[in-house]
Amino acid sequence: MDWKLFASTFAAIFLAEMGDKTQLATLSAASGGASRWVVFAASALALVTTSAIAVAAGEGVSRLIPPVWTKRAAGALFLVLGLLLLWGTRSGAPVD
Repeated sequence: MDWKLFASTFAAIFLAEMGDKTQLATLSAASGGASRWVVFAASALALVTTSAIAVAAGEGVSRLIPPVWTKRAAGALFLVLGLLLLWGTRSGAPVD
């Protein structure tokens, strides 16, 4: 097993998910008095399912496009989204 890849993937996903809308929705569902284990199981299964879809899509894309270009495109997209977020904040537009 590639432990470096495992650790870097875990850290990236963990930090990206911390405090996002999904976590807040899970918090809300758990605080509603429902079974916390059911909420945990459902939210964990949802994250695993979306991750499986992303891995399958990534494998499919890597067959068509070299991984270096996929990484570059993802980096560029993050930069563009970050700039749009900053630009929207500076202009007074609401940020989601």
